[in-house]
Amino acid sequence: MSRPEAGFTAIVLSAQRAGRVDPLAAAHGLSHKCLVPVGGAPLIAHVAGALSRTPGCRRIIIVVEPAMFGALRLLLKDGPPPVDFVAAADNLADSVLAATDGIDGPIVVTTADNVLLRPDAVRRMVETLDRGADVALAMATRAAVLGAHPEGQRRFYAFRDDAYSNCNLYAFAGRQAATAAESFRSGGQFAKKPLRLVAAAGLANVVLMLLGRLSLAGALARLGRRFRLRIEPVILADGACAIDVDNERTWKVASVLLEAREKSMRAGARTMARVIEAAA
Repeated sequence: MSRPEAGFTAIVLSAQRAGRVDPLAAAHGLSHKCLVPVGGAPLIAHVAGALSRTPGCRRIIIVVEPAMFGALRLLLKDGPPPVDFVAAADNLADSVLAATDGIDGPIVVTTADNVLLRPDAVRRMVETLDRGADVALAMATRAAVLGAHPEGQRRFYAFRDDAYSNCNLYAFAGRQAATAAESFRSGGQFAKKPLRLVAAAGLANVVLMLLGRLSLAGALARLGRRFRLRIEPVILADGACAIDVDNERTWKVASVLLEAREKSMRAGARTMARVIEAAA
């Protein structure tokens, strides 16, 4: 497979799950969870902001129901980078494949509720592709996640080397590599629905993982052989990257962490101003 060219396209999965109203959206009187405010802005605005601040982001594609195109276009405005919209399909796999149609070069995929996403995490995903991976998956250790907030995540995948949480951040070297999105076809969320993991990874691999025989890298190497792709983990030191907004509990956690980030940024700006003033 050819290696990615400079720059990347970002895809943000923002649609509602078919046949259900999201409880958090309903609690806030909104049609879609991606519109729920947190930390002073809608969920999707935080995600789009992190992507747009990442060097090399040349385009953001929002995957959502067509009825939402107009509202989100007004909310996100247009670039840079430019923001485009693609109609959501019946499942995540087909939505990803529809969004990647015609795209050349590397692709980063995340979700609209991944509000604690940082540009540095996105950059590391693209760098992993640059080093030869076809697919990259962002993960954080249990210690890192619980260190960010003790209520941030309650489900972890146990491997021989450590226990990890998925960060809902993926990268593909090109559209061909995005065929690995087939593992999303039943909706992802392997920790909540273990049979989906069996379907994606194969029963033998899941058994070995449950027996503690496989490291994370080893398990992904086996999964890669199923797809004939080089799949690599990207371990993020910031455990907050694994905390997305799924419900009221995680909405409160994200609110606390976003406020802490804002205070830290303001303190850093004040310190820098004092340094500049002293040097003048």
